[in-house]
Amino acid sequence: MKNFLLLPILFLSACNSVYIKPNTLDKSAVIYSQRGGYGMRRSIKETLENRGYHVAVGKLKTSTYFDGENFDGDIERNEIPRNARYVVKIAERKEKFNPFWCPFNGFWWWNFNVSIADQKSGQEIMSWRGRGCARSSLRKLNAILDELEIKPQSK
Repeated sequence: MKNFLLLPILFLSACNSVYIKPNTLDKSAVIYSQRGGYGMRRSIKETLENRGYHVAVGKLKTSTYFDGENFDGDIERNEIPRNARYVVKIAERKEKFNPFWCPFNGFWWWNFNVSIADQKSGQEIMSWRGRGCARSSLRKLNAILDELEIKPQSK
């Protein structure tokens, strides 16, 4: 019976792998994020804004590719704002509706990779590979941000 109970705990603990550099995220700095995305990307941008960050998606630059014979259409590029200190990159799979595993935790199952890089130092300050229910993933995100944020100096 003990082994039966241990198996789900081991399975769930392997859902996330997080690497962070504590006290490296300046809350007053601009954070660049890509446009659009599924639920995880949108939720990360909302969470950052709700915590007081300025999240920028950059200016959309469209260029046309024509090699003399073939017109491949418009290629969209986003320009990272010059004042963006951090870049958050979110790679995610399409979320899945999961009423059996996540009924009280947001109903949506996410599978994602998230990275935050400091443009000033050139270092990656967070790398998170995870999967899980929507609300529990956002709780983990808030806990990670609590660790990442530079703490004010107490006198």
